[in-house]
Amino acid sequence: MSLVPGESCAVGVDVGTTAVKAVAVNAEGRVVARARVPHRVVTTSADSLEHEVAQAWRRGPRRAVAEVSSRLEGDPAGVAVTSMVPSITAVNRRGTPLLPGLLYGDVRARPTAGAYDGVPDDLGGEREQGRRMIEWAIGARPDAYGYWNCQAVATHALTGVPAVDEATATSFGGLYAGGRWDAVALDKLGVHEGQLPVVGGMGQKLGTAPGTSTAFAGGSIDAFCEQIVAGADRPGDVLVIFGATLIVWVVSEEWTHVPGLTTLPTMVAGQVQIGGPSNAGALFTDWVRSLVGGSSRRSSPTSTADADGRTGDPDKVPVWLPYLRGERTPFHDTGLRASLHGLDISQGPDALVRAAHEASGFVIRRIVDLSGFEARRVVATGGGSRSLAWMQAVADATGLRVDTAAVSEGAALGAAYLARMAAGLESGFGGCAGWTGVGRRIEPDPVWAAAAAGRFERFEALGSGAQL
Repeated sequence: MSLVPGESCAVGVDVGTTAVKAVAVNAEGRVVARARVPHRVVTTSADSLEHEVAQAWRRGPRRAVAEVSSRLEGDPAGVAVTSMVPSITAVNRRGTPLLPGLLYGDVRARPTAGAYDGVPDDLGGEREQGRRMIEWAIGARPDAYGYWNCQAVATHALTGVPAVDEATATSFGGLYAGGRWDAVALDKLGVHEGQLPVVGGMGQKLGTAPGTSTAFAGGSIDAFCEQIVAGADRPGDVLVIFGATLIVWVVSEEWTHVPGLTTLPTMVAGQVQIGGPSNAGALFTDWVRSLVGGSSRRSSPTSTADADGRTGDPDKVPVWLPYLRGERTPFHDTGLRASLHGLDISQGPDALVRAAHEASGFVIRRIVDLSGFEARRVVATGGGSRSLAWMQAVADATGLRVDTAAVSEGAALGAAYLARMAAGLESGFGGCAGWTGVGRRIEPDPVWAAAAAGRFERFEALGSGAQL
């Protein structure tokens, strides 16, 4: 096996909900090595979501980086970590976890009633979760050396520094504002700045990994890293991240506020993205597949479905409301639950899985409709984008062409770009365009799309399910 010169490569690490992914990427944006280290997500109830920190946030990143680095000759030029927000744990002086790793939506970090009344989108709620997470961790372990999120723990495991970037720091709500930790707010919680992550600019070099020449940046947000390398950069593009969580962003040139949706600037001047996260991602679709005995994100070995997941009568598919853990965008209601409608004895496992995939498409279509902007295509990234059956169902359910990203590990790829910035190999985000590419193009099937359109009407009529 020939080795690739390490000094020309950067390593990006994505600590996802169910696995750590790492990629080594050369100067042209080509992945020369990749690794995937699975871990458990713990859901003891519909209101809980946590990681075993030592496995998912420490050992997983170390193992993934070691695997891709073994394909390189010499040290990589840079390394950067990305992950979801918000998250939290408490650690001792060595960075060893003292608590589970709380993840987004866990009941222990749920905002109190009225905590963000009047906020027109999900952003206030997500940030309030981050603050509540720290409050929970402090209450559970007031003696802890530090209170770190996933990005900080993973970066510390790789470099010895619990570093995050400024975008990630803002997920702690009002505790970080104006480019610094709020000393007064921290004092009210009984903590000080030294107990929280080190913060640097996005892609800023914060040091080198011990014993190497590898520069590192602070850990960043996975959705941002996906965005910078996805190529969804024209109005009408709909960037969809098919991970454990489904994240939908409609690209527009007009800033607008829609109740239930979040509006944020993109990396392109004059453009914004509107949408947000939904629970209709792989946590839901994999759960449905487990019910019918199939393997995650792949066609069951005993399935009679074609590779694209369509079989039988296109009118004989039930409708899922995919709210296993409530729903985020646009309802932001943790009390919602999943339900299945229109199931009859003539339908089998393939119809249930197809319905689950369509539910993701219906959520995308709902967010696009709420945004008020006309969509021209879906740009799909994340691990789920490798599933032809899922992507075909999304194309049929939305009536839009689906272009999958050439590199499905988009968050890790984006983190590798930030690592190149930390190493001084990129001066800004202008080089991102050369890292994008379409892996597969999937068009809606007219017959199945027409049938799915009728199911979408029922999906919308059922709404949040609150009236059932």
